[in-house]
Amino acid sequence: MSLIYTFFIRCYGVMLHMASWFHPKAKAWVSGRRNWEAKLRAQIPADRKVLWFHCASLGEFDQGLPLMKSMKEEDPSLFLLVSFFSPSGMEHYQKREPMVDAACYLPLDTLQNAQTFIQIVQPVKAVFVKYEFWPNFLRALAEKDLETIAVSAIFRPSQIYFRWYGGFFRSALKHVRHFHVQNEASKNLLESIGMHNCTVSGDLRYKRVFQAKKLAMQTSNELLATFTSGSTTLILGSSWPKEESILQEVLPQLGTIKVIIAPHDVSEGHISAIQAAFPSALRYTQLNATGDAAKLTDAQILIIDSIGQLSAAYRYGTIAFIGGGFTGNLHNTLEPAVYGLPLLFGPKHSKFPEAELFLQKGFALEVTNATDFSEAFHNLLNNASALRSEMEAFVNGEQ
Repeated sequence: MSLIYTFFIRCYGVMLHMASWFHPKAKAWVSGRRNWEAKLRAQIPADRKVLWFHCASLGEFDQGLPLMKSMKEEDPSLFLLVSFFSPSGMEHYQKREPMVDAACYLPLDTLQNAQTFIQIVQPVKAVFVKYEFWPNFLRALAEKDLETIAVSAIFRPSQIYFRWYGGFFRSALKHVRHFHVQNEASKNLLESIGMHNCTVSGDLRYKRVFQAKKLAMQTSNELLATFTSGSTTLILGSSWPKEESILQEVLPQLGTIKVIIAPHDVSEGHISAIQAAFPSALRYTQLNATGDAAKLTDAQILIIDSIGQLSAAYRYGTIAFIGGGFTGNLHNTLEPAVYGLPLLFGPKHSKFPEAELFLQKGFALEVTNATDFSEAFHNLLNNASALRSEMEAFVNGEQ
C-alpha cells in the first residue's frame, strides 16, 4: 500500500506542475517548493531547539497561534518553524503576530522528502494543527522517536481512517503520540479504531478570536467607522463569486444598508470583477478616512482589497454573510460570532461543527439562492439586537 500511495503522491505532484502553467495558485505551490532543501538548510540554525508546527493553510495557522505563543513564552529558546501546504498560508502568515522564526512549504509527502526534511529540521516536537496527517512525514518522525501531537483535531465518519479500506492511513495515525480533539464525536471515532490516546480539548480558534477581538478593540479603524456610522451593515466575509453574485441579485431588496465585501481572493483580477458588478463600490486601499470622509458617507459598498483586515472589520457589522458555504470551504464563523453578528452562509457546512452549532442555536441561517438570502437577511435583521446579546453570551461561555 505504501508504494501505491507514493505513486499517487508523485502523480499529484506531476499534475500540479502541469497546472502551474495556467493556474496562479498551482504556480505558487510549485515555485515555493523549488530547491526546498537548500532553502530549509539556510533557515534552520544549528544551535537551536526547533519546534515544528504544520498548518494546511492560513486558517489552521490562526488556529495554532495561541499554542505557538504559549509554548514560546514558556521556553523562549525555542525556534519556531511553521510549514504550510497551501500558498495562502505561506503568503499571508506574516501579517499575524510576529512570532514565527522561519516558515516553509511542506514538500511532497514521499518518504525520501520526509526523511530529509526531518534530518534538516531535527525538531524537538512536531505539532499538526487540525488535520493533514501525512503518512510518510509521520513515519519519518516515528523513525527518529520524535514527539508528535495533533491539536484542534477533528474527525468525521466519512474520512478514510474509518473506512474498511483505510488500514494504511489508520496505521499512519498510530505514529501520533496524542490527539487533542475538538469534540466528543472525534474522540469516539478515534476510539472506534483502537486509539485511546486522545483528549477533548476544544477548538483553539475560540482563544484566538478572543485575542484578536481584544486587540481590535484597543484602536478604532476610522475608515470603517466613518463608512458604517449609524448604518445597518452587511459584511461578506471571505466571499467567493457565488456569494458576490447573490449579493448583486438581491441588493435592491435590502434597502438603505451599507455593504463591506472582503473577498477570499484579493487578486487584482477578482477585485476588478467585483468592481464591474458594483460600479459605485469603493476600494479600501485607495481611501483615506479624513480626506475621503464625504465619499465614504455617501457610498453603499466598500471592498476590502487586502488581507488582514476582515477579523477586525466584523466589529462594524450588523449581519455577516460568510463565504465558502457553496464550495465546502466555509470561512471562519467564529470571527464574526465573537462580535455577536448573526450569520448567513451556503449549504455546504457539515464539516464545520461551529457552523452546525450556530444553526442549531438560531444564530445562523442557511441560504441556497438570492430568494433564500433576502428572506433570511430580513429575518435576522428583525431580531439582530436580541441575537447579538445571546450570541456574544454563548460564545463567551464556549471559550
